[in-house]
Amino acid sequence: MCSPEWYDVGYVINPWMAGNVHRSSRDASFAQWKGLYAALREVADVRLLHPRPGLPDMTFVAHSALVNLGVAAVSSFACAQRQPEEQPLRTWLEEAGFVIWETPHETPFEGEGDAMFDPSGRPLWLAHGARTCRYSHRHVADAWHAELTSLHLVDPRFYHLDTCFAPLSGGHLLYYPDAFDAESLRLIEDRYPPRMRIALSEAEAAHFGCNVLNAGENVFLHECEGTVARRLRAAGYRVTELPLGEFLKGGGSAKSLALRLSDLAVTHA
Repeated sequence: MCSPEWYDVGYVINPWMAGNVHRSSRDASFAQWKGLYAALREVADVRLLHPRPGLPDMTFVAHSALVNLGVAAVSSFACAQRQPEEQPLRTWLEEAGFVIWETPHETPFEGEGDAMFDPSGRPLWLAHGARTCRYSHRHVADAWHAELTSLHLVDPRFYHLDTCFAPLSGGHLLYYPDAFDAESLRLIEDRYPPRMRIALSEAEAAHFGCNVLNAGENVFLHECEGTVARRLRAAGYRVTELPLGEFLKGGGSAKSLALRLSDLAVTHA
């Protein structure tokens, strides 16, 4: 995780930022981040990346890489405002002993924002749309010789995969169907039987109900409108709802605020 010491909505690079420029509260952001940090420390070993001045989105550290089996595919951000975030995380990962897999800036890729391994060992899911280029998918998957499935995001509000798609440890999927084109939705629903799908309404998705952190049976998410938490509990998860509204103004929530370093299964091609 990376504290929001310099967090602010200082520009607009996704639809959630529009209308929120310089409307975030430093004190409220810190309080909300500390609440998530404390909750995660109850179930995980949390390491901290030092924030840098002039990089207000650095707290959304999950967008900066995808990590598994000791290999870190570092992001090549599409937006110039976020490109300076790459080197601090690359240095931290190198010093921690991870092997770095570089992605060319010609084919933008935004880490766990648009890529995630299914905990069951199913394919590596990657999305393309506003921020990640489809041509990056094969290159990223090659870091682990992983089978991949490419999904196309079509609603600009759901500019990253982690805003509309969350495979969970118990084999369930949280997702917002209307964020995907018809072929992507077919691929998703072919993979997950109806009883394992938890489809969100537009209102639930707009409150970042898919942007959840999942550690074992634990799920952490923003206080979401609707029935997301109740349905997760009914599926057997231990759910912690936290106020994270300051980060929604920047286009992220619980999932965006933590980068997973531990290993997940990989299905080889």
